[in-house]
Amino acid sequence: MNLSCRLAPALLLAAGLSVVLPAVHAAEDAAPAVKSDAVAEAYAALLERDYVYPEIGRRYAAAIRAGIAAGRYAPLAGDALATALEGDAQAVSPDGHLRVRPPAGAVAPGPVRRMMPDLVAIEQPGWIAPGIAFVRFNLFPDDAAVTAAAAKFMADHADARAVIFDIRTHRGGGIDQMDVIFPWLFDKPTRLVTMATRASVAETRGSPMDGAASMRPVAGAAGMATREHWATPNADARLRDAKVYVLTSSVTGSAAEHFALAMQHTRRATLVGAATAGANHFGGMEDLGGGFLAFIPVGRTYDPATGKDWEGGGVAPDIAVAPADALVRVLTDLGIGADDAKRLSDAHVPSAPMERRRGPQRVPAAAGSTSPGG
Repeated sequence: MNLSCRLAPALLLAAGLSVVLPAVHAAEDAAPAVKSDAVAEAYAALLERDYVYPEIGRRYAAAIRAGIAAGRYAPLAGDALATALEGDAQAVSPDGHLRVRPPAGAVAPGPVRRMMPDLVAIEQPGWIAPGIAFVRFNLFPDDAAVTAAAAKFMADHADARAVIFDIRTHRGGGIDQMDVIFPWLFDKPTRLVTMATRASVAETRGSPMDGAASMRPVAGAAGMATREHWATPNADARLRDAKVYVLTSSVTGSAAEHFALAMQHTRRATLVGAATAGANHFGGMEDLGGGFLAFIPVGRTYDPATGKDWEGGGVAPDIAVAPADALVRVLTDLGIGADDAKRLSDAHVPSAPMERRRGPQRVPAAAGSTSPGG
């Protein structure tokens, strides 16, 4: 999830899918030859300094340095080296955002995954039935036009008796679109979630939450820069009593999970579908040298009431149904007949998958870039 591209380089979040900035591509194109052990040591140093949990960061670094000492990385290059570094870190402690990307042209043949699929940010906004507004978000990008479109959707549907947010295919992003949605839905200032960033990152490059009016600095754990995300009502009260539903799936990740948790724990929305992806930790792409890049998770987002986040387990729905059936369930709950609900659901099938792909996956160097999260 990109919360929200305000760093240099920006910190990003994207549901276990990293996002690469244009400046990173430029560095990659001109990357000099670097020994594999030097790449590995750069990775170890970044994990030790900046990883969201200092103790785990030290364990990651120790494992990578043990690999260096054993000569594990010296004979490797390209995708093989990226795979080894990522795998050795994940073996210490799994993290949905921890990724190592090889240089351009270094990906081995076989199953691959784009770092950020080519997704349209907003799909099918409008009235799905009389009095019921519907919109699908696939991303929360760092894009003023998308933010304006989200704001327009809310204003154009301010007379709705119910609003359905479909985030079953949402891969992450930032808070800009959330911050034009939430003011319509709450009747008083409301704390949504808490976000904590390693102080080592906040002190040297700023917090990813700096500059956002909805983010309030608060005292937090030692070694962390902590902010709370707040919703402040606007002057239009029409949607404050509207029913709100959020459709989720195992693809729903990162910034989308932030949105889902905020709506759920404030009891402003009902989540319908499957548990989300479980990709909590936000961070950013770092240069390891030789064209290698690593996504280093440097912070986490959590429920301020419990202190718990969704890393690994995801955000559980209030009503558990197969994601493909989630819209039918919501529409029937809103009084739409079963046949009409099925017809409307069939007309609003997402263009992207609602289930995570299984099996071996590598991140290709030629992945498309965007400015979103996580």
